Amino acid sequence: MDVRGIAPKDIVSQALILQCSTIAGQVEGDAPSVLVPYVSFEDQPGFVPEGDPIPEAVPDDSQVQIFTGKVAILVPVSREQMGQPDAADLLSAAAREAVIRKANRAFLAQAAPTAPATTPPKGILTGVTPETDEIADNLDPLVDAIAKIEDDGGQASHILTSPSGWAELSKLKLGTDSNAALLGAGNAPANAPVRALLNLPVLVDKDVPADKVAVLDKRGILSVSGPVMLAQSSDYLFNYDGIALRITWRFGSKVAKPDRLVVLSFAE
Repeated sequence: MDVRGIAPKDIVSQALILQCSTIAGQVEGDAPSVLVPYVSFEDQPGFVPEGDPIPEAVPDDSQVQIFTGKVAILVPVSREQMGQPDAADLLSAAAREAVIRKANRAFLAQAAPTAPATTPPKGILTGVTPETDEIADNLDPLVDAIAKIEDDGGQASHILTSPSGWAELSKLKLGTDSNAALLGAGNAPANAPVRALLNLPVLVDKDVPADKVAVLDKRGILSVSGPVMLAQSSDYLFNYDGIALRITWRFGSKVAKPDRLVVLSFAE
């Protein structure tokens, strides 16, 4: 096939938008948007005397408008290169990694578009003011961040930080005169097969600001994602005796519940 569409989870499953948000639809083109409704019946159920009619619930409903942007990469390859063993797999893997890196950077920190432009959509950390309580010598601010999300009716699902941020967390000690890691042996990077903290998975990505840690509920971040489109053409570079490989992916996200995304800073 010249063009092939693959579900994102099958080819870019490491992308943060797939791990840290709730996929709520898909769209094609920069102009259209997706209106994603979310409904809450909190405090609506009540006691009803026997034999009395059950009153109709009035949902607390709202909707989020999500625009998307498309990331793309076009790789020219000579026919001779493409004929080398494993060349196609190596090139596809490199291009896929480039798309994931761009997607993560956009999901986290893409600047907000200047009106009337609506795309590419801004990153989830763009414009978010960190909490005043900073991480210094204990994990109390993280505990408070989880509590804030739960006070809003959510459930914290992930902690996001950068490699240097994870290093800072890992170097926290039990006390001033102690060399024991505050995270404990079960969470120490050398011993833990999966990075985790306070019973939450920790996702480490270099495009998270180095001095920040984010605690989030993925249900409070809604997103739209299309298939990853793979294409190959021997016509585009016909006069070069070459082959062109193309990967495109359209996605967008929006924080629907701002109190379910808590950003913390490290004390200087």
